[in-house]
This record gives sequence, structure tokens and C-alpha cells, in this order.
Amino acid sequence: MTAKLEIKGLVKEYVPGKPVLRGINLSFEGAALTAIIGPSGTGKSTLIRCINRLVEPSSGAVLLDGEDLVKLQGDALRQMRSRIGMVFQEYNLVERLTVMENLLTGVLGKTPAWKAWLRKFDQADIQRAWEMLGVVGLQDFAHARADSLSGGQRQRVGISRAVMQHPAVLLADEPTSSLDPKTSVEIMELLKRVGQTKQIPVIVNMHDVELAKRFADRIVGMSGGHVVYDGSGEGLTDEVLKSIYGGASWLAH
Repeated sequence: MTAKLEIKGLVKEYVPGKPVLRGINLSFEGAALTAIIGPSGTGKSTLIRCINRLVEPSSGAVLLDGEDLVKLQGDALRQMRSRIGMVFQEYNLVERLTVMENLLTGVLGKTPAWKAWLRKFDQADIQRAWEMLGVVGLQDFAHARADSLSGGQRQRVGISRAVMQHPAVLLADEPTSSLDPKTSVEIMELLKRVGQTKQIPVIVNMHDVELAKRFADRIVGMSGGHVVYDGSGEGLTDEVLKSIYGGASWLAH
């Protein structure tokens, strides 16, 4: 049974009286890939980061299988966060560690501190990491330092590390914005495959509308801190895009 993620009345204010998110209500479950699109500054990254409390919500609830992350602290929050995989725009790898070691940091939430300090990971986790590198085509780079990889290779490591957590939900914050078009397609294919293979929701914040339409089962359009569209790529007409991005001058004809 797949996890259910519910966002209820989510508000975020960095400056009092100037909300970036204005009462967001969304629900995610099943093995669907959801793309969140919208202009810069409309709160897409803030929304993604509020889900796992990298950013603290001002009010509202974020429920994972009925448990509100907003109310959790300490060990309870760490345990719940371990169920939410995160893929970052700038990869967030430990540059001086090898590819294999970076993948194994994905199980730190479930590994005793002394074992992690001594890098004594369970053989089962090492085997899973090796198999994961095979899935993403990086077994030949297992012992290479992360800072020796290309951008696309680093993002594959980032996705693999998130999958090592056995996440119930996978979040990706602009995972393709630093990549060339061909590599961007490959990363979206990988994210889609992860969701289908693991039967988990994948939520991707992105700027590329055509890439979103190509890969997303569902598209959420945001504007001014509100959800103004929630549907399929087929329903993303020029009129809807104007309501999301404000005006028609950027539309290509």
C-alpha cells in the first residue's frame, strides 16, 4: 500500500504579512509523477522544502499517512524525514567521498552513529548500493570521488542516494535546471522509473513546461503563492499557461 501525502492550508511567510504560500491544499498518493510549475518566486521550492521541513511552515499541516510533520520534533521528526527522499538542484553530494560512500549516506538515518563514523555499513546496504549503481549505469564510478563526475552523473548519484532511504515519497527540487536538454530527459526518465518501480509518489518542482508535459502524470501550476491549475498535461492550454505565468509574451507560436 503506497503512502499518502496531504498538504492542508499550508502558509509560509518569510516576512510577516507577506505570504509566499497562501493556503495550499494538495494530496499525493500512488506511483504518479507530479510536476509543479510556475514563475520564479511563486513558492514552488518553498512548497517542496516545507514538506520535509527544510523550511518551517508558518501554519497548516503536512500529513504523511495521517501524521503531521509540522508538529514533530527531535527523533520523531528525523524518523519521518527518513521516509521522504530529497533530490536537490545542486546535487548536495559530499564531494570528497566516493560515489559508493555518497549512496551509503542515504541509510544514515537507519544506521547507528558509531557504525556511520567508522564507515561500517551493513553488507546488505552495500549490496543494495551496488545494485542501484547498476540501475543508473554508474558501477564503473563506484570508487570515484563525487567531485570528479559530470552534472548528470552527480544527479544520478543524488537520486540513487534518495532511493537508498526506502522513501515513501520522493521530492525533487529543480533536478534538471543545471543540466543540458539530453541529460534532463534522462534524469526525468529515471525519476519516472523510480516512482513506478518503487510505487511511490514523485513530486518534481521544475521550470521546463514541455519536459513537465512529457513526463508528468499530473501538473500543478502555481502563481502568486496559490495553486491555479491541477490536472493533466493535455489540459495545459495557452490560456491556462497565461493564468500561471501572467501574460502571453513568453508563449512560443
